[in-house]
Amino acid sequence: MRIAIAGAGPAGLLFALLSKRRHPGWHVDVVEQNPPGATFGFGVVFSEGALAFLERDAPDLHRLLTARMEAWPMQRIVHRDQVVEIDGNGFSAIGRLELLQFLQPLCREAGVALHHGRSIASAADLGEADLVVAADGVNSVLRAGREGEFGTRTEWLGNRFAWYGVEQPFDCLTLTFRENVAGAFVAHHYRYAPAMSTFLVECDEPTFHRAGLGRMADADSRAYCERVFAAELGGQPLISNKSVWRRFPLLSNGHWSAGNTVLLGDALRTMHFSIGSGTRAAFEDAIALDRAFGETGEDVPAALAAFERIRRPVVDKLYAAANQSSYWYEKFPEKMARLDAVGLAYDYMTRSGRLSDARLTQMAPKFMAKVVAAR
Repeated sequence: MRIAIAGAGPAGLLFALLSKRRHPGWHVDVVEQNPPGATFGFGVVFSEGALAFLERDAPDLHRLLTARMEAWPMQRIVHRDQVVEIDGNGFSAIGRLELLQFLQPLCREAGVALHHGRSIASAADLGEADLVVAADGVNSVLRAGREGEFGTRTEWLGNRFAWYGVEQPFDCLTLTFRENVAGAFVAHHYRYAPAMSTFLVECDEPTFHRAGLGRMADADSRAYCERVFAAELGGQPLISNKSVWRRFPLLSNGHWSAGNTVLLGDALRTMHFSIGSGTRAAFEDAIALDRAFGETGEDVPAALAAFERIRRPVVDKLYAAANQSSYWYEKFPEKMARLDAVGLAYDYMTRSGRLSDARLTQMAPKFMAKVVAAR
């Protein structure tokens, strides 16, 4: 059996590795348009417990990966220069490039054929294959032109964001809210290496236009953000890596496969960056698809049907929570104006509707004591 995978991101590489380990006789090819040492963005973050599925299904990978990650047991909210710590809300992070370079040699050792620097225009460019895996991201080439078959839906959020990096290690995942004459901004920042952090800057559309960010060159845009968040950056410059200002697409597909082509990761659905579940979902997709073939063998239609039937309920719940989180950010300037730091932090923690006061008290007793005291 031959498997052709488009995209050497987390979903494509992990599925390639797991399927080749399970079926050493299968021929598994991964085609990626970028060179092996290139990637978009900086660090990726996992919410606490998000890697439990990997520990269960691939304990050796879990052990090797977590040893490379930064981790912390809490989160911070900064609003009106007041710091609010949320205990029990831990995360871990790793550089996106380091994650890919962790998976690439494992794939080669298992016998996966990796082809970097090779662009494709359609599935025909992958050659004959029993299974085609579209793990080529939100702008999937393999999904394009077949969106009617997949039932693709896209909703564009209004906020603008730019994904930067900075040589400044932050203690934990922090959301820092700032205002200037143009409007409201929020920075999502966390370390992903001992000396490096992600620094994602977000603002609503009116602020974006008043600030003139859409008319600025990259260097001017970075300089503007450095002034807004001067206190947090401590004099360190922001680093760009294709850090263009853009809106986030909420993408989903009514059908996860068409013929012998299946969607994985961001090609299948996007998870808003505010809940730290995009890479987690990509990994879980890969594991679930591998398990489906473990049960059905080379019966591709049966495997794809089992993959969607078993995985969809889990994804739908996570997708709904991520969307609720994204809608909260669409109104964050209003919330900044009417809520103090503790109130904003509480509103943020309950934004998806999944955390009751009782559960939040159990998870973050110190934080909830502050909430109760402020009421």
